[in-house]
Order: sequence, then C-alpha cells, then structure tokens
Amino acid sequence: MGVEGTLEYISDLLSNVKKKKKKKQIQTVALKIRMDCEGCARKVKKVLSGVKGAKSVDVDLKQQKATVTGYVEAKKVLAAAQSTKKKVELWPYVPYTLVANPYVAQAYDKKAPPNHVRKVPATATVTETTMDDRYTNLFSDDNPNACSIM
Repeated sequence: MGVEGTLEYISDLLSNVKKKKKKKQIQTVALKIRMDCEGCARKVKKVLSGVKGAKSVDVDLKQQKATVTGYVEAKKVLAAAQSTKKKVELWPYVPYTLVANPYVAQAYDKKAPPNHVRKVPATATVTETTMDDRYTNLFSDDNPNACSIM
C-alpha cells in the first residue's frame, strides 16, 4: 500500500465519521388513553403500530393504557396517539413506593391502578391549613372559655 492508498484510507475514515448517525435505543413509552370499547382499542393499536420504529404495541382497555416498545421517541408516539382524537397523556402513575409522600393531595388519584399514585415532584409536601389550627385552638386546655360544653 503506497502513499495514495493510505491517503484514501484516511479520507474514507474521516468521511465515515461525519456520516455516522446516533443509533436510537429501545424505549418503552406508556400512554394513558381514554378508550370506551374494543373498537377504540383496535383503532389506537393500529395507529400506534404505524409509528416508525415501533416493535410492539400493547393496549390495556381496563387500565386505559397503551404501551409502545421499540426505537421510538415519546413525542412522536404522543402525536400519533393524539391523531385518534382521544384524550391522551403520558402515563402519569408510578408505584407508590417510589414517591416520597404518596398521600399528599397531588399524588392521590381515585382512578389510579392498584398500588400506584400520580407522579409528583419531590418538593411536594404535606401542608396544614389554617382551619386545622383553629380546631386545635378551639379545644385547647390553655383557653378555658373556648368550649362551653366542658
């Protein structure tokens, strides 16, 4: 291999470095989609299967949940799901063991699956209201005139 062959080899290497694309990683995107019947579930599954890079699509009608696995982006999956004219959002629930305060008002949701709560920021804390303070002072031993029943 002469000087020309070496130069060609180096130029090929440099041109390949520029053309390399980042390979997408496999992701799982979970969505909460309002579905009423099996027809809605089939429609959602068909649309989500058409997303470029989707390997598998699971639709759970009981939990109102659709899960897409593959080389997909969450934004594209969300946009495809919104094209069905259904109410769609990213899956908002996490197991209650992963939340610092699972019983704060923002986390509790009646519609959540068993052992799940809404995902809330770690800064969400339990706050007392002024009404709680009034009830405590009303029946306090320090203020004997507060309750006429005693």
